[in-house]
Amino acid sequence: MKAIHNPFGMVLVTGPTGSGKTTTLYSALSELNKISENISTAEDPVEYNLQGINQCQMHDDIGLNFAAALRSFLRQDPDIIMVGEIRDFETAEIGVKAALTGHMVLSTLHTNDAPGTVSRLLNMGIEPFMVTAATTLVLAQRLARRVCKDCKQEIKVNPEALREIGFKEEEIAQANGRLWKGQGCPNCNGTGYRGRVALYEVMPMWDELKELVLQGASAAELKTQAIRCGLRTLRMSGITKCLEGVTTTEEIIRVTLSDVNKSAT
Repeated sequence: MKAIHNPFGMVLVTGPTGSGKTTTLYSALSELNKISENISTAEDPVEYNLQGINQCQMHDDIGLNFAAALRSFLRQDPDIIMVGEIRDFETAEIGVKAALTGHMVLSTLHTNDAPGTVSRLLNMGIEPFMVTAATTLVLAQRLARRVCKDCKQEIKVNPEALREIGFKEEEIAQANGRLWKGQGCPNCNGTGYRGRVALYEVMPMWDELKELVLQGASAAELKTQAIRCGLRTLRMSGITKCLEGVTTTEEIIRVTLSDVNKSAT
């Protein structure tokens, strides 16, 4: 919320196809959608129609791609720009320059986690000083299935198994050998799951991270430093949801990567 209300900068939402990135961006746009704001979006395809926002559908066959749309937007004095996806150097470069010249830019990328997004932009050819100056926040997300409320039951769990997944000692104590799981009923078609919940990894561009990017640090080093600064990884977010009885350990193993550097966590 704090990041999207900044007057300029770039907020990136990352994750695989079908992880709810576009829905998150639309909810951010709905929050920002005021009469005083000039908002333009370049999308492929336009998935929701939002009142009061200039939404533009891409047509590659006539040369209307993300980069071309972005260039046109910048001549129309926009306050907020949403780009459906940063796929190439040209789109990334115009987006970064727009963020540096007083526009709020919202977009998506396909990366595994938030720290990996910085490496992806660098690999596309964006200069490190431009990445650090333009990027305000990176949000990685995944969708995990919710435990069905109608057949939810407590199950016993082995503390050692929880430790392997990434539970900390205080979280294991909080679980007290018990978590929740759906047993399967007609309402959830016998799966034990009904509905989905989002897991988030929110990484503001802290000054310590900017320093590392400028020094040419790897994605692993960025992740270690981000965790020291207070980043909660996707796995940590999933573990919290398990303890709250919202999802299961099987689901968080399925949708999140283990935190490689356990000493940092």
